[in-house]
Amino acid sequence: MKSPRPLSSTAYGQAWCGNSLELIDRLDDESVNLVMTSPPFPLLRPKAYGNEDQSGYVDWLAGFAEKIMPKLATDGSFVIDLGGACQRGTPSRSLHIYKVVLRLCEDLGYHLCQEFYWHNTAKLPSPIEWVNKRKIRAKDAVNTILWLSKSPWPKANVRNVLTPYSERMRKLLAETDTRSEEAVRPSGHSMTRTIARDNGGAIPSNVLEIPNTSSNDAYLRRCKRLGVILHPARYPRLFPEFFIRMLTAPDDLVVDIFARSNTTGEAAERLQRRWISFEMNREYVASSALRFSADACDDELRSSYMALLEASELALTGMPSAPADGPGVDLPEIVQSERIWSASPLA
Repeated sequence: MKSPRPLSSTAYGQAWCGNSLELIDRLDDESVNLVMTSPPFPLLRPKAYGNEDQSGYVDWLAGFAEKIMPKLATDGSFVIDLGGACQRGTPSRSLHIYKVVLRLCEDLGYHLCQEFYWHNTAKLPSPIEWVNKRKIRAKDAVNTILWLSKSPWPKANVRNVLTPYSERMRKLLAETDTRSEEAVRPSGHSMTRTIARDNGGAIPSNVLEIPNTSSNDAYLRRCKRLGVILHPARYPRLFPEFFIRMLTAPDDLVVDIFARSNTTGEAAERLQRRWISFEMNREYVASSALRFSADACDDELRSSYMALLEASELALTGMPSAPADGPGVDLPEIVQSERIWSASPLA
């Protein structure tokens, strides 16, 4: 990252306050392994933190995507969390997600690797008019996640996000260990020893069931104690963690161009990935620093927060230190669980 300096920094990352369209230009070409972000959704009702109008949403988002393309490594990925919306005055759905795919792939040259779907099991019923009041639509509880890449062959390894086997699969593996002959399932599939091999976990699906129910984690407790302003729309840390694990390796660079409360940066820090976050709102950048100050007392936290509001650069402490000569540093539990990924808090 070219000068000037970030507003705050940690062992692995940097938080910048400013317009992403300008800050993206400061990234070195082909230096970014993953851009993981959740842009403001094109909602009909304006939000306090800002959101774009549906009519210009695709052009607006394409402006960022065009600047990101040369910054991605050849095997880099661009993961975008997009929420759905209805058209004004009707329950008909907006087509912005499909238009974004066509614009980024056909016009800008991105490759669509796969669609993921984040099922937020704790999401409230919405849109209110069509779901709660008139009851003519089902609850909208899924966000579409677009996994895009610069080339057809981005870096990816699903072995890094294996999920625990189901009880039925564990039983099947145990039965296979004691069976010498080939077994044929009613479906016609042959369950040989090779097929029923224990690989340490199951390959995940592209539906991520992660409830967004964190209301009392360490970060929120610090914010509440200090009475500071924090971003109201935050996704759970396990969400960016999944893609960081699958699409990057330790010491790779992860960038979030709409950082909000910088959940992506915290996930990257815990997984020993370098990270850079961009956020326009200084108060959100300042409060996000509380994610990385686990060992500080309230007076120190308040002093750090005020320093960031007043534009003083700050080096944060409290997260794992960068290894001096390779692996070996003590890391949180979420890092030490090397291959099994579970949609439940680990740390």
